[in-house]
Amino acid sequence: MKLIVGLGNPGIKYENTRHNMGFMFLDRLADDLEVTSFKEGFKGYYAKTKFQDEDVYLLKPLTYMNLSGECVLEFINYFKIDINDIVVLLDDLALEPGRFRMRLNGSSGGQKGLQNIIDLLHTSNIKRIRIGVGEPYGENIVDYVLSSPSKDEMSKIDDAIDAALLALKYYIATSDFSKAMSKFNTNKVL
Repeated sequence: MKLIVGLGNPGIKYENTRHNMGFMFLDRLADDLEVTSFKEGFKGYYAKTKFQDEDVYLLKPLTYMNLSGECVLEFINYFKIDINDIVVLLDDLALEPGRFRMRLNGSSGGQKGLQNIIDLLHTSNIKRIRIGVGEPYGENIVDYVLSSPSKDEMSKIDDAIDAALLALKYYIATSDFSKAMSKFNTNKVL
């Protein structure tokens, strides 16, 4: 079984912001896997589906970004999901729009939602797919991540999400994240 966690902030106010890339990605994945409804519980919205005979849970924490780990911890404890079967989808300031990066582990890179998950699960060995939103030049970081990308940036981000979706489905089908990284990670803008 796999748990795919999309990070973001709940509410219409945050819907199309840079900080909601995880939610956007999870929505695209849900559409692709024909998931039509989510249940509320464990401080989030969740759904269960199947892909390639694998049980797959989709989870959107409703705790706001900085407390995402609370939802993830409750969910994995209840469903007995192994930490090795979690993939977190999130925004990344260090990647330009149009790029995504898969990583097996490492620091949060300053992303507070991922940091909260790392802190509460007591490990940095969390698989993640980071969607590039670019860096704020001279702008406050909080204001930047809570604002919407330009039309041009969003077009590039959509391409990156589509490519990352293929990579995630490849991982679920093969259960080999390292192989998916080798096959799909790239240094070019999509």
